[in-house]
Amino acid sequence: MTVSEDDIVGVNEIAEMARVSRQAVANWRVRFADFPKPIAELASGPVFHRFQVRSWLRRRKVPMANVFSSINLKGGVAKTTTTVALAETFSAEFRKKVLVIDLDPQTNATTMLIGEQRWRKLNDKDHTLARLFQDALDPRAKRFDLDASLQRRVSDVGAARTIDLLPSSIDLIDVQDQLASTPSGRFYSVNPVELLWRAVKSRLDDYDIVLVDCPPNLGIITLNGLRISQGYVIPTIPDILSTYGIPQIVTRVREFSDEIAETIEPLGIIVTKYQANSTVHNNVLRNLRAGTDAPVFDTVIPQANDIAAAAEFSENPRTLKQKYGYRGLADHYVALAKEILAKLKV
Repeated sequence: MTVSEDDIVGVNEIAEMARVSRQAVANWRVRFADFPKPIAELASGPVFHRFQVRSWLRRRKVPMANVFSSINLKGGVAKTTTTVALAETFSAEFRKKVLVIDLDPQTNATTMLIGEQRWRKLNDKDHTLARLFQDALDPRAKRFDLDASLQRRVSDVGAARTIDLLPSSIDLIDVQDQLASTPSGRFYSVNPVELLWRAVKSRLDDYDIVLVDCPPNLGIITLNGLRISQGYVIPTIPDILSTYGIPQIVTRVREFSDEIAETIEPLGIIVTKYQANSTVHNNVLRNLRAGTDAPVFDTVIPQANDIAAAAEFSENPRTLKQKYGYRGLADHYVALAKEILAKLKV
């Protein structure tokens, strides 16, 4: 795989990432046999692969953002609702600083977190992720403004005060099919699956957790989300149609992971809209747990009418229980969040 300039870090940059001195980095290289090997020795010093260094720092418990994507090829499986509920739970219950990156052109995560009126104003001003990808298609276009697009302290859950959002746009529908023809740049340095990484890499470690809500396909926009991720979850209803694409997801992500020489692990399958009295649901859940495609989280999210109501943004702050109902749905999200945090070792 070709290593781009954005993939490379020197000792000074590693020191900045880890918030330590340059000498500390030099000591790590001597003391720890598993410290990443340099990919080149330049006159200015050794250079390293950024993602390998980040992975090593995370293993050493140096604060690094934990980034994971949410994917399913089937719509209507509560993918976005689960993503937003997890973000709000991480923030309200576990005091984590969270960034939600909405790559889905349906913009549901965006409108759940800021409401449709605020989203329309951002969309009219080109302050969404659509602008980022549109810029790649036309280098002369207006530049994506990360600061203007980044929405801070979003969500209508009163206790969830540490969530930021990079909003989506329905304009991504028109963009995603054109990205394969992205101009490669003067020195062939522009890779269409690294557009998001280039835009947000300087901000990722401002957060404890970054959740990427991907579109229901495995196209270039989804690959942009996976490119910045260390893992992914697959929310799914336990029925035949919703789970049919899971092997394809796991295989495609593994192939992409091998291609970019980065580990992107399946954190697990999240069973949603579960009906305990359904023979189909119980049989499919049993098969998922017995399968080898990906692990299945112990926590299952039951079918509940409150899920549909939660998608409506409220101008008045509410609690997690008010948003997701008083019949235990919020407690299920708390249990699921605990499982994910344990897997991430946060």
